Amino acid sequence: MNLHEYQAKDVFAGFGIPIVPGKVATTAEEAAALARELGGTVVVKAQVHAGGRGKAGGVKLAANPDEARVHAEAILALTIKGIPVRKVLVVPAAEIAKEYYLGVTLDRGAKRAVIIASAAGGVDIEEVAAHTPEKIHRFHLSGSSGFRAYQARAVALKIEPKAEVALKIAKVLQKLVEVYWASDASLVEINPLVLTPAGDVVALDAKMTVDDNAVFRQPRLAAFREDESELAAAAREMGLSFVPLKGNVGCVVNGAGLAMATMDLIKHYGGEPANFLDIGGSSNPE
Repeated sequence: MNLHEYQAKDVFAGFGIPIVPGKVATTAEEAAALARELGGTVVVKAQVHAGGRGKAGGVKLAANPDEARVHAEAILALTIKGIPVRKVLVVPAAEIAKEYYLGVTLDRGAKRAVIIASAAGGVDIEEVAAHTPEKIHRFHLSGSSGFRAYQARAVALKIEPKAEVALKIAKVLQKLVEVYWASDASLVEINPLVLTPAGDVVALDAKMTVDDNAVFRQPRLAAFREDESELAAAAREMGLSFVPLKGNVGCVVNGAGLAMATMDLIKHYGGEPANFLDIGGSSNPE
């Protein structure tokens, strides 16, 4: 289950991670009113369960309420990676001296959680890994209680040489690891974590994915669930593994590996899959 940025920020703040607070709007007029309330330059950000918001035009700087209205109207008309934008987050613009990346996710190969840290924040971490892998630092966690302050400092010093700044990053990292374990998450991410000219370390963005199999014991997080389509909601209720896509060839497949192979074959021969649907082990004949 994916959380929107504003929802993930709410969770992060509850664990003591410093964030830039904002408010959510569903119309352009609401966005303008929020910009007026916040004062100064604001950022209008699409709230959608898809990456690449900035490249798709879903993140805009607004110097005044009128600009916020115009940007919000344009963003709310967007469809990003097949998903319509229904909400925008309006936050005060922050001054940035330096950007970092921090994330915690599952390393399936190692069968352990792994911290990923980089001094190259503010861009897609996949691009950093592909083009400058030396900027990516990994630290495997041994368990939910096995990450110590000295280890957090060691990780932080790999991405920030100044000890006083690294100490602040380390404190955020420890809290991020706490969020990961306490929330049954499969991913928690701050991109970017920024150093301001005043010397503060703040999370400007927040991303969070919760393991679907553990949502039942996370009632507060379960309340954040927003299905992007009626099909996704129906599939979830039926216990099916379903991901809608943009294509025109529907796939109903018995087994996840076979489903992926079927989609690959469709792509290989010039088609576009309309969905991923694995019914293996979860369906009855009806």
